Amino acid sequence: MTTALPATPPAPDGPRPRRRRARLATVLIALIGLLAPALTAAPAAADTVTDTVPVGGAPRGVAVTPNGAFAYVAIIGNNTVSVIDTATNTVTATIPVGHGPIGVAITPNGGFAYVTNSDDASVSVIDTATNTVTATTPVGNGPIGVAITPDGTRAYVTNADDASVSVIDTSTNTVTATIPVGDRPIGVAITPDGTRAYTANSDDDTVSVIDTSSNTAVGAPIPVGDAPFGVAITPDGTRAYVTNFDDASVSVIDTATNMVTDTIAVGDAPRDVAVTPDGTRAYTANGPLIVGTVSVIDTATSMAIDTVTVGFLPYGLAITPDGSTVYVTNGFDATVSVITIEVAPAECTGSLCLSAGSSGS
Repeated sequence: MTTALPATPPAPDGPRPRRRRARLATVLIALIGLLAPALTAAPAAADTVTDTVPVGGAPRGVAVTPNGAFAYVAIIGNNTVSVIDTATNTVTATIPVGHGPIGVAITPNGGFAYVTNSDDASVSVIDTATNTVTATTPVGNGPIGVAITPDGTRAYVTNADDASVSVIDTSTNTVTATIPVGDRPIGVAITPDGTRAYTANSDDDTVSVIDTSSNTAVGAPIPVGDAPFGVAITPDGTRAYVTNFDDASVSVIDTATNMVTDTIAVGDAPRDVAVTPDGTRAYTANGPLIVGTVSVIDTATSMAIDTVTVGFLPYGLAITPDGSTVYVTNGFDATVSVITIEVAPAECTGSLCLSAGSSGS
């Protein structure tokens, strides 16, 4: 992989190159979005990078096991997956997978990690007990995102080059359905009740909604911002957060109506997004050309309340199940930043104490 910095991530990592609004305008919009909460919102505790873990060339997606003990990181530059022990923040295993690994998802029981291999149209299945690949499943062309149903029976894989989603039966590791969606799907997320999957379609600026009982896209695609990339759904299933790579924004979708109810300014070129287990915050990995950041969104006010500086060109992020830590992959640093989520202090007036700002888990 070349070390030269592209203006946008090379395919199949993200959106295809397109005419973008002036860089100055984008930066100004992002700055306004970052400064406005400081003037209008209650103060919140600052999140802090407390560790940096070297993982190897060009890390992309990351997922944390349900028990919080390990983080699995797809390393596209080395065709491997690095396993981080979250107690020590050191790499304890390196697993060879297919060519061009990007996305990672772990089954609810923690037994297997599913890794999309963008360059050979396959998904590697890792047994987390032995950290070895036990199956390789052919899917569509350019697989990027992967999400697993809450019952662990199916994995949904976005095929960016086919405008489709492959559905894998995790008991047999075979594809049982292929679903047409919007153009160049990247991120995918499944509602907590397992009934719907949402895909971010980067080349037609929409989100597709899949009925998982029939494995068909239902309703009209939802218009969002420019070049949607990542998707995350709140723990109560009421909202989907979608990063818009070319807009420096996040679209908030009401899942009851499948309409956008808010648009939130974040850092430039946001990619992945994740929501804390208590649903109070959303985090976006922003990969601009100047410095990599993570935006922290208060989900109650739909405003960015903090910005954390991380490594160069952040791509993926994952939050530990206890809501205490965010793992952020830095694509051009070959590292993972570890952010500690701070709980806001109480603001007291006399004998009355009120919560100040938003608080993490």
